[in-house]
Amino acid sequence: MGVFGDPGPAPATAREAVTAMTEAGVFDDLFAQIDSGGLQLTGQGGFVPEMIKAVLERGLAVELGDHLGYDKHDPAGRGSGNSRNGSTGKTVLTEAGPVELATPRDRNGSFEPRLVPKGARRIDGGLDEMIISLYAGGMTIRDIEHHLARTIGVEVSRETISNITDATLEEVKAWQARPLEEIYPVIYLDALVVKVREGHQVRNKAAHIAVGVDLDGVKHVLGIWVENTEGAKFWAGVCAELRNRGVRDVLIVCCDGLTGLPEAIEATWPKATVQTCVVHLIRAAMRFVSYGDRKAVAAALRPIYTAPTAESALTELVTFGDSNWGKKYPATFKTWENAWDRFIPFLEFAPEVRRVIYTTNSIESLNYQLRKIIKNRGHFPSDDAVVKLLWLAIRDIEDKRAREREKERVKPKAARKSVPKLVEGAAVTSWKAALGALALSYPERVGHLIK
Repeated sequence: MGVFGDPGPAPATAREAVTAMTEAGVFDDLFAQIDSGGLQLTGQGGFVPEMIKAVLERGLAVELGDHLGYDKHDPAGRGSGNSRNGSTGKTVLTEAGPVELATPRDRNGSFEPRLVPKGARRIDGGLDEMIISLYAGGMTIRDIEHHLARTIGVEVSRETISNITDATLEEVKAWQARPLEEIYPVIYLDALVVKVREGHQVRNKAAHIAVGVDLDGVKHVLGIWVENTEGAKFWAGVCAELRNRGVRDVLIVCCDGLTGLPEAIEATWPKATVQTCVVHLIRAAMRFVSYGDRKAVAAALRPIYTAPTAESALTELVTFGDSNWGKKYPATFKTWENAWDRFIPFLEFAPEVRRVIYTTNSIESLNYQLRKIIKNRGHFPSDDAVVKLLWLAIRDIEDKRAREREKERVKPKAARKSVPKLVEGAAVTSWKAALGALALSYPERVGHLIK
């Protein structure tokens, strides 16, 4: 049977069902009443909330009938040991607004509805996902409350919104504790400055994000840590956590002069190389250069970090220091000189590897997106709130890019735009060549693991 008892195949989707009803003129009288102002579509007492109420109450009645084993007024229920026992009123929140339900009861109190479970105050239908997406986009709980009321007319308390976002904390903790690969050839570390309330004060803290490159050249966000203590103690804890999650070896750690990190890495992975980010070093050196001279000074610095060996790089640094640019900007020369010990490991690697560790751009691009999200938040109530938002934001960013890729996929090839993964799951360019060079440099640590 088709729609409303007419012969024919039943609609395969809700859209097909609505289309069939529209073509059959089912909604004509309804829309006429709405147009005349005699019927409200949404809001309290509106058609949509009342329709949701009718559907839910009918579903609950069917569930109770299945539980009891007989329909209402069916003589088969006599002497069954259990029967219907009226209903209990409750108000549930839906995307169309609050709906008052009459939830049926049984005399024995054994009925457990699944459609609207006991204690449930929300019928999700995507509302939870909407709230989490808004939160991940940088909105505060107060912002979300006003946004939902203004856009879809749904009143959601701040406590409810907070509970919805807090429900992800267990998922965040499971992600932060998940097992990792045995070896990561490269790990990038970078930080965001966030404001966190501690007691009656708001402190600036560093939220560190680690991105690891596995043997297949795929990037993964390994974890997020908010720095509670200064230097070595903090990084010793981070490294110990990564090791406890299965990381037995790391070849290269790219970072930006983090105090205490080299010592913690040496204690955890004694053979790992700590490498300063060359792009960060260049930027730090260029801070002292006037805008008009930057292009020329950058060209004068290039022979240092493109030198084939540490000895030739040192020669180029001395040459720069003795040049007119070096004399005009001695602080630029001093920046390179102070960072020399952290820079020269870079020169030991083949060009294919240098291209991979030259910059932490991939994680910087992620942090740029995250900074846009957190800039309007003022401060966070706790460290957990920082980790929760950053994790949700990363997930939301990658989900949006995935949806964009799906949209582009249906377009003709000539009209498609490239929407790569930002970090999680993204592939390192020319990784095969870099992995080959690493295998030659570390045959006993990498060679036997390459398939």
